[in-house]
Amino acid sequence: MNDHRRGFLRRSLLAAAVAPAVLRPAAALAIPPLTRKRPSHLKLSIAAYSYRQLLTAKPPQMDMFGFVDLAADLGFDAVEATSYYFPATADDAYFARFKRHAFLEGLDVSGTAIGNNFCVPAGEKRAEQVANTKQWIDRAALFGAPVIRVFAGNVPKDSTEDAAFGWVVECMNEVLPYAESKGIVLALENHGGITARPEQLLKFVQAIDHPNFGVNLDTANFRGEDPYADIAQLAPYAVNVQVKTEIHRAGGKTEEADFGKIVDILIGALYSGYVVIEYEAKEDPMTAIPRYAAKMRNLI
Repeated sequence: MNDHRRGFLRRSLLAAAVAPAVLRPAAALAIPPLTRKRPSHLKLSIAAYSYRQLLTAKPPQMDMFGFVDLAADLGFDAVEATSYYFPATADDAYFARFKRHAFLEGLDVSGTAIGNNFCVPAGEKRAEQVANTKQWIDRAALFGAPVIRVFAGNVPKDSTEDAAFGWVVECMNEVLPYAESKGIVLALENHGGITARPEQLLKFVQAIDHPNFGVNLDTANFRGEDPYADIAQLAPYAVNVQVKTEIHRAGGKTEEADFGKIVDILIGALYSGYVVIEYEAKEDPMTAIPRYAAKMRNLI
């Protein structure tokens, strides 16, 4: 039996065995997960954020084109072209060249991320956030990123979580039709603030009814007693997954992430798409990432 067939059977068997356990917490909330019928198909990507020290060095030790070259050398299937590391002078021609460069290196662009904050009331600041999001929707369409990681934000000191929740929903409902018109999916990340806990993010899933909306599941951003249980709650709604090499439990305990357990959760949820390694541990990324990439490659 070849490796491809063996992997297919493993995914099929795991999906059948794990799916009921994965879906049970979400089903209790009566929020329907994404409709997925086929066995999980996972592909491996690397986030530019993983090389942030090199990309932001003075002078830079790597640019986004060099990042693509390195990802190709390491055997990734795709790159996440994190928006923060494109030059401020980048124009449409630059993004078109970037897309061509990735294509010729045999890589997809799995997505991008923007540093938005939607926890703002109606007014000038919100208008700026919405305009910036729409600008990056245009750019994502230009350089071939099908999904954008977006954030909710933190509750302002003079406000409440309920008010901030409403503002985020309003912002998402404003930008999602535009994203749909450009063929872009917006993935709300569990990124602290009012998305720090599974129930907070699931509240957004329940409130935002749009085909181009989903969850960006970051495996290191839950800080509860059992982060893997939290990951399992959100996996059925994930349209993109960022995998970190560490997890953090309540009380500040940090430990190496169990890639096998994470992959099994994704397979059980029938997640298909990119698993994006987003490296932020202390070891030099140039030595650590090849090791973690090989480890994840063997699992998917």
